[in-house]
Amino acid sequence: MALILPRIEEKSQVAVIGAGLAGLSCASALTKAGMQVKVFEKSRGVAGRMSTRKGVGWQCDHGARYFTARDPAFQEQLAVWLEQGVVAQWHTPIGVYENQAWHPSKPSDARYVGTPWMTSPAHHLAQSLEIQTSHTITSINRVQEQWQLHTAEHGLLDYQPDWVILAIPAPQALALTKSIDPEITELHEQAETEGCWTMMLRLNEAITMPFEAAFINEGILSWVARNNAKPQRTGEEVWVIHAQSQWSQDHIDADPLAIAPQMIAAFIALGGKDPAEYAIHRWRYASSDASYQERFHCDFERGIGYCGDWLHGGRVEGAWLSGQALANTIIAAR
Repeated sequence: MALILPRIEEKSQVAVIGAGLAGLSCASALTKAGMQVKVFEKSRGVAGRMSTRKGVGWQCDHGARYFTARDPAFQEQLAVWLEQGVVAQWHTPIGVYENQAWHPSKPSDARYVGTPWMTSPAHHLAQSLEIQTSHTITSINRVQEQWQLHTAEHGLLDYQPDWVILAIPAPQALALTKSIDPEITELHEQAETEGCWTMMLRLNEAITMPFEAAFINEGILSWVARNNAKPQRTGEEVWVIHAQSQWSQDHIDADPLAIAPQMIAAFIALGGKDPAEYAIHRWRYASSDASYQERFHCDFERGIGYCGDWLHGGRVEGAWLSGQALANTIIAAR
């Protein structure tokens, strides 16, 4: 039996909350289809967890480590990014540390990173979009078949879209819509979101380790990588280290000043050195259940949709595919 979708007006106005890869993917597809889209982002820039931190003389990718491309649709998008020079393949061998020994990781899919920064693919998607940064949406309400958006910075907005898309982590989506959409509670519980403590370490000199990037399968760390090993990276010697997800979640509300020495000590124990400078970042919603494959959620009666990596496997590719799937479903209903 064919699925019959309610008709959506060609020029429907759509608010997308969140300018990470899922939100930008969804907004881009809807815009190309002729819908009127505005993206609202709480931060000062786009890209979400495809992030790069910049300091004086250094830079560091402190969010997504890299990404792969397995789905044919995402491979097509990757080809565009490669042609535009905003993505490159990362050829650096990646190791594994476990049982107090280093090993090469098993062969896997080709790994890619944004160039010259991890944010570059997101900026490429954002070029054709209307994006309002520094707009933290604190509440949404449905009034007479339109949405009202309230922000922390600007109060109630005059803009009243027909649709609202939440391209934000599950806990944030739950906070905004639990009294509006009962199904969000179940979606949130299945996502099983966890946090991650991340550190960027600037060193005064290069260090020699068996691998310039490695998965760490014991102790409190899960990943170490020399940022300079990625293509088109410049600046001083910088390493990024990620804490293990369960350890991070257990200490998610801890003082960063208490977390930093523990992570640095773990890095030194692997063969690293004490940094000349460091920065620490808490990703409160860094990862979700990789087996969860809902793809997206859409309520045509209320005019609300959800997309994000938390709905489709927890990867960069999953975020892009989730945004596309939601957009295509809405477009098909016109």
